[in-house]
Amino acid sequence: MINLLALDFPPIGHLVEWEGLLFKGTAFEVNKVVILMWAGVLIVGGLFWAAGRKAKTGNLVPVGVQHIAESGIEFVRKDIILQTMGKEGLGWAPFLTTMFFFIFVTNLFEVIPGIQFPVNARMALPIFLAVVVWFIYNIVGIKHQGVGGYLKSVVMPPGVPKGILPLVALIEFISTFVVRPFSLAVRLFANMLAGHLLLVTFAVLSAALFTKTLLAVILPLPFIMLILLTGFEILVAGLQAFIFTILTAVYIGGAMHPEH
Repeated sequence: MINLLALDFPPIGHLVEWEGLLFKGTAFEVNKVVILMWAGVLIVGGLFWAAGRKAKTGNLVPVGVQHIAESGIEFVRKDIILQTMGKEGLGWAPFLTTMFFFIFVTNLFEVIPGIQFPVNARMALPIFLAVVVWFIYNIVGIKHQGVGGYLKSVVMPPGVPKGILPLVALIEFISTFVVRPFSLAVRLFANMLAGHLLLVTFAVLSAALFTKTLLAVILPLPFIMLILLTGFEILVAGLQAFIFTILTAVYIGGAMHPEH
């Protein structure tokens, strides 16, 4: 009888921790995750640089990287900015487009052979992006409404009865200044980590069954699941990039246009 528990699954800690490659033991330690973040920056920057060069040649029919870049810009412009911020938010198109592509690319590393790790499965990058968004929408709110006006619009929603206003004010304050950035980071981190663990589980199971001849009969099942999950994770990579970006647009738009 074959013991399924004998299959060698790596510990979860091994899947999200990486040894330093440079400057080990210092605050500037560089590991695989850091290198992948740099790679994400270079890929996104290179994509738009190449698309910009092609656009300057006067090519009226975008193809290749120019088509990808222009389609992405149009998607962020029409389906995110105009839907949540209005025309006044079009000035945020470069920032939101860059954010969408960067998150999407760093998520896609999960399904690339030889890399197979989504950078956002480590909490560092999602929390950094969430903190950046937190600073931006609060600064925008203060700029458009002033400190007092912004705080008032945050903690005193219109139409709330005076009897429960103190409770609502406390809830709204915590929601805006604490829950928003935390939920942004955790949503992205948790979804990418969960997908990574699922892919690793079925990949290890498929590889292990190749060495268990008596279990070869059930090999197609985990292998098929691995293929299906890989396609699903590509969808999740784009979906999580979209959700993070559209929520950022909602928060910035809300700071620009307070409720009345």
